[in-house]
Amino acid sequence: MDYKGVIVGLGNPGPNYAQTRHNVGFMLVDAILSLAESRKNMRVEAIDESGDYRLWRVKFAGAYRLLAKPLTYMNLSGKAVSKICGRHGLRPAQVMVAHDELDLPLGRMKLKKGGGNNGHNGLESIQDSLNSPGFHRLRLGVGRPADKFADISRWVLSPFPAEEAVHLPEILTHAVKGLDLFYRRGHGFATQHINGFSLPTPENGRSEPDGGRGAEEENDNSAS
Repeated sequence: MDYKGVIVGLGNPGPNYAQTRHNVGFMLVDAILSLAESRKNMRVEAIDESGDYRLWRVKFAGAYRLLAKPLTYMNLSGKAVSKICGRHGLRPAQVMVAHDELDLPLGRMKLKKGGGNNGHNGLESIQDSLNSPGFHRLRLGVGRPADKFADISRWVLSPFPAEEAVHLPEILTHAVKGLDLFYRRGHGFATQHINGFSLPTPENGRSEPDGGRGAEEENDNSAS
């Protein structure tokens, strides 16, 4: 079967990392899988599970695409992504990588293609393995610690506190809607929707940018 592309959520395998900031990419994949299981026309099927990744086929945004979770730990994410692309004939431009972003606060997200990796080891590994920076990135904000001298590895490998975790379903739902827009209507519409989102505050109330639309029915050093 020909696939239109692959959505790769970055994270680390195992229960010790499941709720950490570094695993927000895994959480996005789980959100798409949950949506697919609730809708008859979003067919989903596990198609491959090797030592390097878990992989699903899903009908998302009107076409069959792959969903992937690398199981190689963050620093070696590229090993899994390059194997998936090689086996399924996918180019870098057909790869969408969802990952945690320190330079965006929780609730903010941005969509971009190519560019630098901002010190993110998972992105660097993928770029090196694909020999190209030309893949898409969905940057999901996790913020930086208030203490500028804090250990960043410890920060990203720490769980979201309860007051932040409560917002994750809303954030992930919005991100999934943005991906649906990206595949159906293109980068411009998706960017408007994704980049315009922020969590509600007492000053701004609910935040849903114009043009937004729901998805249509159908402790190892390598960890950081």
